[in-house]
Amino acid sequence: MPAETAPPMAAPLLDVRDLCVSFPSRGRMIPIVEHVSFTLGERDILGLVGESGSGKSVTAMALMGLIDSPGVQITGSALFRGQELVGLPQKQLRRLRGREIAMIFQDPMTAFTPVYTIGWQIDEQIRAHERLSRKQARARTVELLAEMGVPDPARTADRYPHQLSGGLRQRAMIAMALSCNPSLLIADEPTTALDVTVQAQILELIRSLRSTYGSSVLLITHDMGVVAETCDTTLVLYSGRVAETGPTDALFAHPGHPYTAALLASIPPLDGPRPHRLPAIAGAPPPPLERPAGCAFAPRCAYVHDTCLPAPPPPLVPTGYHPLTAQPDEASAHTSAAGTSPPPVQFAACVLPAEGTPLPARLTHSELSTKPNFDTPDQALPPPTSFSSGEAHQ
Repeated sequence: MPAETAPPMAAPLLDVRDLCVSFPSRGRMIPIVEHVSFTLGERDILGLVGESGSGKSVTAMALMGLIDSPGVQITGSALFRGQELVGLPQKQLRRLRGREIAMIFQDPMTAFTPVYTIGWQIDEQIRAHERLSRKQARARTVELLAEMGVPDPARTADRYPHQLSGGLRQRAMIAMALSCNPSLLIADEPTTALDVTVQAQILELIRSLRSTYGSSVLLITHDMGVVAETCDTTLVLYSGRVAETGPTDALFAHPGHPYTAALLASIPPLDGPRPHRLPAIAGAPPPPLERPAGCAFAPRCAYVHDTCLPAPPPPLVPTGYHPLTAQPDEASAHTSAAGTSPPPVQFAACVLPAEGTPLPARLTHSELSTKPNFDTPDQALPPPTSFSSGEAHQ
């Protein structure tokens, strides 16, 4: 009996490989984003997570072709439905922006032009990409605002941005982004500065986009709670480098990188005893000019050891279940249970030791300060941070 062949996998909507963004400073190029790779499938939601300054927004702006600083260098590949975005002429990018790829900016107050009404600005985008009359474009604008939950949409369309609340401005921004039914929506921290109730409404709206409009979403945030509630896949950035990536459920259940574990430990627990104080990550991310040669998280990490420090930075390695290393019965169990191939692989640039096994020897502060990879050897390093009670400690 001939063996059954697996159906060919569909090509991803967006396939980013080795994306690097560098800016000129002090006579040399400073890498802000280094070798970022990820894929985003049709109707998927990918969360791009990290502290402020980790390179999330720069990555999104590079994909949109919105970085116009003199001397900036963008290398790597970003295939959108097979079309290369890196190096694409601005004329062709303008045809994609708004129609195929749209963006919800972090602050709608500054993203909207203050001297034009909300409706006029949405009308303009619709007419720029579709052959509609002013009357037809305005009807489409009012319909979109109504779908976004804006009360009295016809009247709201005639208001200026400063006349709307933060939640209504964000809904109007989403309406503008969806005006031409884009395949990819990039949401740059869409819940920033909104109260909790409005945040929940905006997130529910974003989750419904794939079923209502068939859109894929690249969600940029620093809130791990938002990621857990919204995203299928998560990519953790630290200092412009990928720290960890994988399915959201697997990454939250078994974080492989100390930075991911630290972010998760900072989330208040929903049940059990209330902690006296939430764990915090000591120190701050390094400036791009002072980024260590090895792991950029090493100065703040409680598990740092010799292999973390020398260049190049640690590569991404698979963690958890891997179809190539699983036992035959385990692989068959996965296949028979789901009827498909094993789940995606989780990757991390560092792997926390399993519970019950001894941790690598930690370097003392004096040993760290004598390492040549740090630009400020006399600067006192922050104390080690414990991530959670479930982790093994030396």
